[in-house]
Amino acid sequence: MTKAHKATNQEQFLLRRKVAIEGLEETRWEELIHDLNHHPCVDFAERKKNGLLQVAYDGSHWTVDELLEVIQDYGGRLKSGWWARRKLAWYRFTDDNVRANAKHEPFCCSKIPPMKK
Repeated sequence: MTKAHKATNQEQFLLRRKVAIEGLEETRWEELIHDLNHHPCVDFAERKKNGLLQVAYDGSHWTVDELLEVIQDYGGRLKSGWWARRKLAWYRFTDDNVRANAKHEPFCCSKIPPMKK
């Protein structure tokens, strides 16, 4: 069965992220998950094993950097390492791509595409 999305989120711009976090106490984890689930741009957030945070958010209005700011406000940090940095770079790239696609105005196939100035 599929999960119903929040009415404020556009399903075509939902981005699913898995972020490994360290430095959070158990009570802070619960507060973080609660606040993320009540954020208007976040569709859902949940904690997985080994300090893994799984989040789905509307990429046309929110970014992974804003997610990391919220995590840092609770005292957590992204796990260090080559793979974590690589994933973060990919997440930033796809965030920018989704935001650009959300702003794009489509044109008809019989018209000339708009020219960049």
